[in-house]
Amino acid sequence: MGSQSSSGMSGGRGSSSGNPAEQPEAPEPNQSSSSSSSSSSSSSSRGRGRRTADRQTASEEDVDLAEVLAYLLRRGQVRLVHGSGATGLQLVQSYSDSDEDSDGAWDGRLGDRYNPPVDTQPDTHEVDQSEIRTQIMLATGSLTGKGRHGFTHMLTERRQGRWRGSSFSHGECSRIRTHFLPNYVSHKDTYQQKAFCGVYSEDGGMFLSACQDQNIRLYDTTRGRFHLRRTVKARDVGWSVLDVCFTPDGQNVLYSSWSDYIHLCSIDGDSENHTALDLNPDERRFCVFSLAASTDGNEILGGANDGCLYVFDLEQNKRTLKIDAHEDDVNAVAFADSSSQLLFSGSDDALCKVWDRRTLREDRPQPVGQLAGHRDGITFIHSKGDARYLISNSKDQSIKLWDVRKFSPKEGLAASRLAVTQQNWDYRWQQVPQRALKRHKLTGDTSVMTYRGHGVLHTLIRSRFSPEFTTGQRFIYSGCSTGKIIIYDVLTGAVVSRLSGHEACVRDVSWHPYEDNIVSSSWDGAVRMWEHRQTHPLEEERERDRV
Repeated sequence: MGSQSSSGMSGGRGSSSGNPAEQPEAPEPNQSSSSSSSSSSSSSSRGRGRRTADRQTASEEDVDLAEVLAYLLRRGQVRLVHGSGATGLQLVQSYSDSDEDSDGAWDGRLGDRYNPPVDTQPDTHEVDQSEIRTQIMLATGSLTGKGRHGFTHMLTERRQGRWRGSSFSHGECSRIRTHFLPNYVSHKDTYQQKAFCGVYSEDGGMFLSACQDQNIRLYDTTRGRFHLRRTVKARDVGWSVLDVCFTPDGQNVLYSSWSDYIHLCSIDGDSENHTALDLNPDERRFCVFSLAASTDGNEILGGANDGCLYVFDLEQNKRTLKIDAHEDDVNAVAFADSSSQLLFSGSDDALCKVWDRRTLREDRPQPVGQLAGHRDGITFIHSKGDARYLISNSKDQSIKLWDVRKFSPKEGLAASRLAVTQQNWDYRWQQVPQRALKRHKLTGDTSVMTYRGHGVLHTLIRSRFSPEFTTGQRFIYSGCSTGKIIIYDVLTGAVVSRLSGHEACVRDVSWHPYEDNIVSSSWDGAVRMWEHRQTHPLEEERERDRV
């Protein structure tokens, strides 16, 4: 779920009530005591939901107050302090490890107090023998003998006429461009509230940004520009817009929030036409955390807080599928490739699941396979686009690379489930406990590679593959709770770049599909475009010292 560390796994998804701020992210620290009480009640009902297989009615959820209190105390969600009441005790909600941390935690500004662990010697055994290694080496012109040379040698050879005439192959161009990664801010826009998500259009000509101020902003990004073209006021917003995406034709945007509806808004032309797509959920409080549109634009896929996948057919104008997919909130969904037949989902139950759209049935929701290895909830998944590889970002402070042809055995699922139930911290406002930073693989972990070096706190931070056209998908890049953008080498696991400049956590990142720039969206209210700038070595040294 979006609300808690997957310690929420031990609580399941029994809750369907409460303030929306209790669910996707933390509520603001100055909320009234009634809001705190509501949040505590929500957490307790989630705890009871795990201990029973069936959903409970509202009246059943309020039966055993002693059990509720015991659960909240055990989870650290509330604590008893000396008070002036008849018992001399007072029940207060625990927002953080210490009172002084609370404000920073709510704003996503605990990064300077947390240094995410980095694998100094990543285990590359599996990836060295994988097909993705061959794919990337081919895409970056690195398989041939010439591929072992540096780009300066390549330029010298071409100047002397010894490099295939006068031009490089596309793969060789991609390899050269990997030496010129974005490193400075060329454009910036600032909002009054948190920026939650931002994504480029398929052709890179537009950038879509969503903010907690309920505005969706559309930027013109053609020819290196970053000009605000239109601002759309989102409708039916509960707490914040949580996800946005373009339809494949680029003429509409989709957005979701704490609402029974996914909203479709036209952006082609001067007028706006908002359409509410009713998912007709069973939960009283409902939210779609993640959205994806099929390649033909006919179907919308959503992952929700009730643990279900939803498919809405735009031509039929109705929900056509509701799949009971996970034991906890579904935080991420994606189509595996352009065929839109295979679906991926990631949840606070720490599992990634693979689904075949052609065989999905509501009465028998069976995934094609499951991928287990994370120790905590999954915040985001991204497909490589080949229906074989995907990455998952997790609250266990790692990204994992998966091959969908290598599903996890039963013992892997059991090991992951046990690890999640042992989590008892809340990633929204607490810092990562040392016990949560275990590095050895769980039994049955079938992941190809694990990447560590970024922080996942406060919110559902996102990670993605770099574009195929410019980089050959050589990199994985991620937002970070420390306010940085972290770029990993897919094949070595090494952190090749850290972009610093934001004052709060970076929730989303988007790399232009055809140009060498990245746009970051942060809780400091800033949206920044990063490009490469050639600098003098002394200037680079001064910049490193400043950071």
